[in-house]
Amino acid sequence: MAGLTACGGSDSAGGGGSDKDDLSPAQAVLAELKQASKNTDEQDSAKVESEQTQHTPQGEMSTKSEGALDWSGGGTTAEMTVTQQGAAAKKLPTSGKPMPAKYTEDAMYLNMGDDFASTAGKGKHWLKYDYDKLAEQAGPSGALIKDQMQNNNPARSVELLLASGKVKKIGAEKVKGKETDHYRGTLKVDELARMQSKKLTEKELDQLSDQLKQQGFKTQTVDLWIDGDDLLVKKQETAKGTNGDLDSTAYYSDYGTEVDVEPPAASDTLSFEDVLGSGS
Repeated sequence: MAGLTACGGSDSAGGGGSDKDDLSPAQAVLAELKQASKNTDEQDSAKVESEQTQHTPQGEMSTKSEGALDWSGGGTTAEMTVTQQGAAAKKLPTSGKPMPAKYTEDAMYLNMGDDFASTAGKGKHWLKYDYDKLAEQAGPSGALIKDQMQNNNPARSVELLLASGKVKKIGAEKVKGKETDHYRGTLKVDELARMQSKKLTEKELDQLSDQLKQQGFKTQTVDLWIDGDDLLVKKQETAKGTNGDLDSTAYYSDYGTEVDVEPPAASDTLSFEDVLGSGS
């Protein structure tokens, strides 16, 4: 569930009419984040470097991603390279191997390499994860993942802290040579899920809350770094669970970069449910 704040939230916030000098410190912080949400959302695309680490009893699993993300259309698209490594990933055939990844508005595709194609892949290199089918198989948590994947706009992280009102300014810090302001908020995980899951029924939200409790996740801390152009340049999310802690960090740069995503050829694509033996 790391990366909860990658999506969801309200519509992009507009600029306020109050003079910042007349605001209280708490109001000023919210006004600053409101402007950052607006500016970041309007950029439509950016280059991204991220790393998500899960600490489990079986060892550490780290997933690194690098590429470009676009949120200008009805959903999120991206061209990335993904690498999984760590003790918990050693048994995976792709461990330590960079995998090309494509994210369209309705599915994610991973190029699993020649070894996969010659064995489980039935001659095909790309593994397709259809968001609708993931949601069907995983229930409420799958529906939340679907929503995240389709709305992975960096501005949503800012909007979430705005909507919660639970945020404080840590101070000025440098991020990769850039002067930034650091903000932090700590939110209940089930609260995060409810704030982002606009399409889930009350029953599904209760089931999702139960799933999160079973995983031992109670709170998630979100740190944001905003530069002088009121753009998000770094995001870090941490959560502690009984089955392992999660830590996710992302850097954003080159806002407005061009992103052109074409899904791989169907003739070289296999659905994940076919690999599991549950598809047709």
